[in-house]
Formats: sequence, structure tokens, C-alpha cells
Amino acid sequence: MSRLDDVAPDTMRAAVLFGAGDLRVVDRPVPEPQAEEVLVRVALCGICGTDLKIFDGHFPQTPPYGEYIPGHEWTGTVVACGSTVDELAPGDRVCIEAHHGCGRCGNCLTGKYTACLNYGDPAKGHRASGMTSNGGFAEYAVHHVSALYRLPDRVTAEDAVLLTTAGTGLYGLDVAGGYIVGQDVVIFGPGAVGLMTVQVCKRMGAARVVLVGTRESRLRLGRDLGADHTVNATEAEPVAAVLDLTGGLGADLAIDASGSSDVPEQCGQVTKRGGKILFVAFYPEAVRLDLSGLVRKGVTMFTSRGEGGDNVRRAVALAAAGMIRGRELVTHRFPLEKITEAFRVLREREGDPLKVVVVP
Repeated sequence: MSRLDDVAPDTMRAAVLFGAGDLRVVDRPVPEPQAEEVLVRVALCGICGTDLKIFDGHFPQTPPYGEYIPGHEWTGTVVACGSTVDELAPGDRVCIEAHHGCGRCGNCLTGKYTACLNYGDPAKGHRASGMTSNGGFAEYAVHHVSALYRLPDRVTAEDAVLLTTAGTGLYGLDVAGGYIVGQDVVIFGPGAVGLMTVQVCKRMGAARVVLVGTRESRLRLGRDLGADHTVNATEAEPVAAVLDLTGGLGADLAIDASGSSDVPEQCGQVTKRGGKILFVAFYPEAVRLDLSGLVRKGVTMFTSRGEGGDNVRRAVALAAAGMIRGRELVTHRFPLEKITEAFRVLREREGDPLKVVVVP
């Protein structure tokens, strides 16, 4: 590939993590894409709970402090392509799949690249944008071509920045069997993952989708996005409410997208005999779960991490058809220069942030 002088500046502004809690916006060289990589001018980059862990220094296998640019929920426009890339071209709008596995281990070869056996080993080809490699809190970012998806015109940047999140819900459903037509689904946690999963479940033919949470504004948005019923756990006992809504039988599938330590046990109580539980959340501490009760009921449990199994591509297809939307979830926008303020707003929940995005 030719030099980037004619398509990008030599330097860019980027948020670099210099240490735990020390995120600074500084000048950095614009990265040059290698043979299988693409250089993207970042339009938006979302912040999620994982980024808070990264900011606090509690995430493994990140690049060294002083070099590390976080940000794994980004979208933008292709500027330049590596020498072997012909799947995309400059001017294409793209969204990303954060995880690009090594492509050589057994898990990657079966679509489980978020569980890559060479996770964190760039020498073997693994990269997770914004986590184990530099990401999108910058004006420009590079990523492997296999983890970028061209966007149709009708999908806005605000929609696109939530497609990795939608892929997380889709991958979880994929892992749990996928076929939910006519089934009752209860989702705990009306955050970004939960709200995108609400939409996905309705579009996949779920009979009833029940959304459980503690903030009425998010539950209201959940209803707007397709939830058939919502349960405010500050006003009603959630297990009793879900059982009442399902005629006492419970849900065919319970999904925990909340990360609250008491929810796994509630999932067990609201799942019908022979049903399934899907865990897509991370927890701040050990959780209590009555496994004997689940064994007696014949409940099957599944876990999934991130957006594997080519499910971001499926999310793009749903967005292109107007079947899922992300823009309603974007509640706060901050310029890159004020990224530490964006992190503070998310952490302190000031103004009830749902999806906070940074604009380079």
C-alpha cells in the first residue's frame, strides 16, 4: 500500500491510557494499515461498562500504559486499505466487530473467536480492538478487514455504534439454540445489551418479551422498542411478576444482561421446567445460584461473551431492514477532548446516561 500522506494526516488526536485512572488526549501518529487491515476515520465511539474497568486498570492483556488507546464500540468511514484488501474501499461506511480471533485455533475455526485460544497474543494474529489492541477513542483506527462490515445508507452512525452490542445479544441467542419463535423470553437489565436484545427477540418471533429493570425511563424505552411487558423491580417483586405474566409456568428463556449479583437466582426462579438461562453479563462478585433447583427443573444454562459467530453481520442485516435501532439509546455525546468528563458522567449516572458516545 502507498503512503498515507494523500489520505490522512501524519498525526491524530487520541485518548491514551497512561495508567489506572489516567486517560489523556494527546497527539499520536496515524496508524498505517498492514496487508489485511483497514484504516478508518472514526465517526463515533461508544463507552460501556468494560471501558470503566479498563479505565480503572482492571482489564487483562491490554497494551502497555502510555501506548494504549481504548474504545471498542466504534464506527466510521474507510480511508485506506491494506495491500490485500479488496472487500472494502475508501469511502465505505463501516461498523466493527471488536474481536478478531487468531483464525488458527480450534475455537476460531468454529466461530468462537471471542474465546480465542490465543487471546491477547498478537504474534499469533489475535486482536480485540480497544481491549488487547488500540481502538477507537481516536480520530483514526485500524482493524482487520474480517471484523469490519459495510453499512447501508439507511443505517446512521448512531445506529451503527450499537451494532456490536446487538451482536452480543444475537451471539448469546445463537449459543443458546437460536430458535425462540413462539417462546416467552424474560430479559433482566435494560442497559444497552438488554435493550438491543429486546429488539432482536421480537424480530426473531418471540411470543412475549418481558423486560425487568429498576429505572422507569429505560423500561419505557424498552416498551417503545418492542417489549410486551416491563417489570419495575423497585415497585414489584420481579419473580412473582414474571410468573404472573407467564401463567405461573415461567419463561422459556431467561437472559441476564444486568450484571447484578442477585439476578442469576431470579433467572432460575422465573425459568420454566425444561427451559433455558442465558448469561451475557459480568458480575462484580460471586453470585448465589440454587443449582439443585435448576437440576430438578431440568434447566439448561448457557454463557456467551461478546459478539462471536458472525453475529454482527446479522445485526447489520437487521438494521438494514429497519428491524433494530440503536439511535434511541444514544443519550450523551462528548467531543474527544472531553472524554474524561464522558467517563465521569457514565460512572456517576449523571443525567441517566444509557449510551455515551465520543465524537473524535
